Amino acid sequence: MGNSDSKLHFRKAVIQLTTKTQPVEASDDVFWDQFWTDVNLTAQDIFALVPAAEIRAVREESPSNLATLCFKAVERLVLNADSGCVCERDRQTVLSCTRLLTRILPYIFEDPDWRGFFWSTVPKVGKCVDEGDDDESTRPLAESLLTAVSDLLFCPDFTVESHCRTTADGADIQSIDSCELIWEAGVGFAQTPPLNHTYDSNRAELLKLLLTCFSEEMYQSPSDTHVLNPWVSFFCSRENRHALPLFTSLLNVVCAYDPVGYGVPYNHLMFSDQRGALAELALQTLIVSLDQELVDGTNTNASLNTDTGSADYNKNTTTEGCKATRGENLFVNYLSRIHREEDFHFILRGVGRLLNNPLMQTYLPHSCKKIQFDQELLVLFWKLCDLNKKFLFYVLKSSDVLDILVPILFYLNDARANQSRVGLVHIGVFILLLLSGERNFGVRLNKPYCVRVPMDISVFAGTHADLLIVVFHKIITSGHQRLQPLYDCLLTVIVNVSPYLKSLSMVAANKLLHLLEVFSNPWFLFFSPANHHLVFFLLEVFNNVIQYQFDGNFNLVYGIIRKRNLFHALANLPTDAGSIQKALRRKSRSNSTHNAVFMETNNPHSATCSEKPYKTTPVQTATLNASLKAIPRIDKLTEASQVSEDGSTLLPQNSDSPLSQSERSSETPVRDAEATSGEDDKNSLSEDGDLKSLKSVSSSLDWTPAPDWVLSWKSKLPLQTIMRLLQVLVPQVEKICIDRGLTDESEILQFLQHGTLVGLLPVPHPILIRKYQANEGTALWFRTYMWGIIYLRNVDPPVWYDTDVKLFEIQRI
Repeated sequence: MGNSDSKLHFRKAVIQLTTKTQPVEASDDVFWDQFWTDVNLTAQDIFALVPAAEIRAVREESPSNLATLCFKAVERLVLNADSGCVCERDRQTVLSCTRLLTRILPYIFEDPDWRGFFWSTVPKVGKCVDEGDDDESTRPLAESLLTAVSDLLFCPDFTVESHCRTTADGADIQSIDSCELIWEAGVGFAQTPPLNHTYDSNRAELLKLLLTCFSEEMYQSPSDTHVLNPWVSFFCSRENRHALPLFTSLLNVVCAYDPVGYGVPYNHLMFSDQRGALAELALQTLIVSLDQELVDGTNTNASLNTDTGSADYNKNTTTEGCKATRGENLFVNYLSRIHREEDFHFILRGVGRLLNNPLMQTYLPHSCKKIQFDQELLVLFWKLCDLNKKFLFYVLKSSDVLDILVPILFYLNDARANQSRVGLVHIGVFILLLLSGERNFGVRLNKPYCVRVPMDISVFAGTHADLLIVVFHKIITSGHQRLQPLYDCLLTVIVNVSPYLKSLSMVAANKLLHLLEVFSNPWFLFFSPANHHLVFFLLEVFNNVIQYQFDGNFNLVYGIIRKRNLFHALANLPTDAGSIQKALRRKSRSNSTHNAVFMETNNPHSATCSEKPYKTTPVQTATLNASLKAIPRIDKLTEASQVSEDGSTLLPQNSDSPLSQSERSSETPVRDAEATSGEDDKNSLSEDGDLKSLKSVSSSLDWTPAPDWVLSWKSKLPLQTIMRLLQVLVPQVEKICIDRGLTDESEILQFLQHGTLVGLLPVPHPILIRKYQANEGTALWFRTYMWGIIYLRNVDPPVWYDTDVKLFEIQRI
């Protein structure tokens, strides 16, 4: 009955607010206290009792009442933060104000006229003006709110364990050293605080309010997102005295979280997991805070010279160690300066454990909890590698990188045909593109793949490199049509690692040759101004393997000999106008470019042509999906560099690689196609999967291939090495087969395994690596993707549901 009465009184207060014809004075505490004093309602209750229509009605018809409500709620948060929440009633008041603001803020952000309200100067709440600090007598309401929330996140007996010296009357919150109250042991903190579900629940409520404050960015069009988010800027600046312990707490909570715990089956069904909810919100808050780069020219990769294992280090870093300006993002600064190996080990072990969690197999179905925030984890891992190069080198230093690779490939394969998870495939490929720019990644791929993860791919016995190639082939041949812009990224990853692959399996070799068979089809080459780049990538893979890893790759050499007609066909590709038009007319009658490509391989006896045609798996009806921005072309995503003999990379003196020459030769038509490919993916959803929106490998309507264009890149096809190999080995293999009457390919493979081409091949070409380079296009893509995830994941309560977001579009599929 008590809870019903509380709901009734709260609902009456909401109705009073919406029906008042005259503005309610801010001094009328009796009226305003109805919203948070003696209110014991959950977040779900408040979301139900404060309908969206009524918030919008108050905003339009009684704007002063809505403004006063926000001001009074922030004022109450500040007052309780200053007093330290000494009693249970104060703590409940804080939670009520937090939930109410979480409900209201999105509707303030969606109205451009209201967006500056929280940044307007108002009398400073929670302090007396006559304290003598004139500069602090007024401050924006947003700063008061963020400061109060930061204080409350380290409030003894509310979100952290109180120390012995805290008195019953409460300690001055300003005198508390929050570096000693970090939530979890890990980076920069060695003590493990006792687990308290109430504290975790209160932290989660406050973090959800923080995320809601940061979400103002959702209500701005993508063209406006180059402006720094003022909420994040203040929260991560020196103005927030808790910046370091907050960063450390969020990172440690995420990396220390273990959803399996002691491994008791079905424990997640018997007990609520407050730490899991906190870890998810901490992860989302962390990646949003890290999204804004430094605005000054500070070197973010300078390492710390101070020991990070104590609270003393934390205090030093806050004061002397961080020479930050007001505009600097301290979260980015702290992340970039982590350098101790034990900290890297803690982070990598935690992220790897969580990424591998959905791959766990048990004899009892659904007995272990499976995390749902894998996409946010991938964004965090991307930020870690991109902002801290020392961490990237640590990851690649050992085979631990494979603990990240395998789950990423699992996610890519699992999501390839689901249009609601296209973003997950993009972020996974971006991470692999970043990793492949380093030599050690290619070297690590040679480790045998022994642990079998449940994936619907061809069975093979080989290395992690084979796994990567097989999964990439599966994505290309049976992935969703919206993944076609990623083809060049997928092949770039294979090109980057190909000089280091010691022994490809027969399955992986056949997959590569199947891709060449598909992409070298004449009608496909002539169908788009950019399609020939895919052939250049594959030829570069074969050349790298032949020149640098010939000895162990007899399977690939054998496949090249068997498929030698493909290379001869490329060398003799017709370039006259009649042949071009004839090839284009051979296009399949299918409406799907994707189907036509992978069904045109007309050799029924080829093992490489056994792939089934593209088929999209059905997705759950009424699934919400957030649109994504188009990604830049591969030459905008990467920067080419040569690998010297000592393994270091350097920019090439002149770009004489076949691919770079072909890019220049076809630069104009590709740019024309790029103009059509820069549209949002939202357009592709409106065409019911007809694939008409495929821009990266489909022809623009006003473009037709000309003989001069074909000649411009055909003459640069890097076929010399492969042709020389065929010239030497084909007669030898044919002679052995005739002389010995061989019909078993194993003996031919044995011959190739012990063969050599030393002195017979052309001079080895320099190894060319395409490293990822940051650019505005990918930054916008990541921002849109990140907020889309957060929007869709926060459904209980639905913080942003049915609000007018501008950064992306929400579609029901």
